[in-house]
Amino acid sequence: MTQTTRTLRFLVGLMPLLLFASSLVEAQQTTPQLSRDQLIAAAREIISNARYCALITLDGSGRTEARTVDPFPPGEDMEVWIGTNPRSRKVAEIRRHPRVTLYYFDREAQAYVSISGTARLVNDATEKARHWKDEWKDFYPNRANDYLLIAVKPEKLELVNVKKGIVGDPRTWKPPLVMFGAVRRNRLKN
Repeated sequence: MTQTTRTLRFLVGLMPLLLFASSLVEAQQTTPQLSRDQLIAAAREIISNARYCALITLDGSGRTEARTVDPFPPGEDMEVWIGTNPRSRKVAEIRRHPRVTLYYFDREAQAYVSISGTARLVNDATEKARHWKDEWKDFYPNRANDYLLIAVKPEKLELVNVKKGIVGDPRTWKPPLVMFGAVRRNRLKN
């Protein structure tokens, strides 16, 4: 692939993000003060509409790697479960560095959710049975050996939903945040 082809592909891929950013500039309003529950409810709506998300990890040299995954909807505590092949790169990357990010994007609502947290690998038969989608059977013909779970425990969630006026700071574009667990407790103390 030539440098020109790579550059063109990059620019084509960048277009949706530029359009999204321009809609943020147009909004130029401060998000109304929403409660933690309201922000989580807005995030759940975006996640539901997006269905798929990008799982972002770090490879062995510290570079980010992103891939599309088909996660389960977040649980009550916003923990997200994902099925994968135990021999995949993402599993090796999580073993080395368990901090990950999940990124959901809803084009129609001009909205995104980013969940940063800690991933753990789960090979428990009960959890694997509970977190299974029948449409995956062709990907995992030997489910006992070819199927592993990734559970992402959230530490921070940020979101933007332009159509609902959730856009964050008009000057810095810092989006509304929801903190979880120890990170949240430490912020409340300081």
